[in-house]
Amino acid sequence: MHKSIAVRMSALLITSAALLAACGSPSDDESGASAPVREKGRPTPRLVVSYDGGVRVLDGKTLETVADLPHEGFLRLNSAQDSRHVFVTADDGFDVLDTGTWRETHGDHSHYKVTEPSFTDIDLAGDEPGHVVPHDGRISLFFDGSGEAKTFDPADLAEGEVTTSDYRSPQAHHGVAVSRADGSLVVTHGDEDTRSGVRILDADRRVVASTDDCPGVHGEAAASGGALTFGCENGILVVKGEEITKIPSPDAYGRIGNQQGAPDSPIVLGDYKTRPAEDLGDDEIERPTRFSLTDTETESLRVVDLPAAYSFRSLARGQDGEAVILGTDGALYVFDPVTGRQMARHQVIGEWVEPVEWQDPMPSLTILGGTAYISDPGSKTMTAVDLATGEQTARTAIDVGVVETAAVTG
Repeated sequence: MHKSIAVRMSALLITSAALLAACGSPSDDESGASAPVREKGRPTPRLVVSYDGGVRVLDGKTLETVADLPHEGFLRLNSAQDSRHVFVTADDGFDVLDTGTWRETHGDHSHYKVTEPSFTDIDLAGDEPGHVVPHDGRISLFFDGSGEAKTFDPADLAEGEVTTSDYRSPQAHHGVAVSRADGSLVVTHGDEDTRSGVRILDADRRVVASTDDCPGVHGEAAASGGALTFGCENGILVVKGEEITKIPSPDAYGRIGNQQGAPDSPIVLGDYKTRPAEDLGDDEIERPTRFSLTDTETESLRVVDLPAAYSFRSLARGQDGEAVILGTDGALYVFDPVTGRQMARHQVIGEWVEPVEWQDPMPSLTILGGTAYISDPGSKTMTAVDLATGEQTARTAIDVGVVETAAVTG
């Protein structure tokens, strides 16, 4: 062998061995992405926004565009809460977006990686995809058109192949399912016309508890201590273990349809509406000015006044469990969830009005760590705010009508 060739081959072998031995080298990457993988010194959060025609991925710090991915359909977003993936609800199922930011943990330290965002090949097809619920180390998907629930381990997402445990409700309905660590499943029940309550199914899918005392059951949230909540038109259900408790609203019609929980808080933030749908015209919606705080430990419900109206995309929780609401006056309101006392008000955007059609773009609120992200279709901007101080940390023009937002930590 020629000497120069032998030298080059030896160098190549040494380099290859070093790469194989290196902790977290690109060759160890499991993203499956063809784009280059780069290592960062710290986590790289990213924000995903959906619009009519696709999804856009923004840098979580600067709000600069990282990728713009075309996609047809009315697109809704849900974080997988695995620091990396986002579910994109499409016409025929859930598509999984790899946001291209993640961490690899090795004992006492982590390596932070980034690459170009891309849609994965994971197939989660179904009829009328609806709610997505990450909980207890499981993810549950519900398909309204079939009443089917699919649950799986979120670790499957990084592997690129999902194995689901499936359950089908007796009748199709607009529902939600929550899988728990013990293998049990809490699932709503109803039909195409009405929804009336929830059932608790054990690991063998036998009904161990149920209630029909929750007309119009909608939405869910998780609180500390393993508690789950489900909204009703006249109160809220609290599920603990195999027990279901109904907490009534103070009004005959007091609908709690959308809720936000926090891992270390027993309090669940919810909306609160007092006008039945049949009392509203086709061109009218209720724009509530009160919200609810449900204590799952004391099983009590508090209704709190807000100085402005808000929408179902206005509710979020801070990193310390704060109840945060984006008002139609363009301000972020921060409340103590235990006392219901207003702690802060941060003016962020201009005044706005919730559209009659809920699918239309409207301001939305997403919180990641100590940062609140506020989209404003009126001014075509996205703003990042330090929730503790109200200081604007980033702002960018965005030339699409943002429908929904979701954030990942990286």
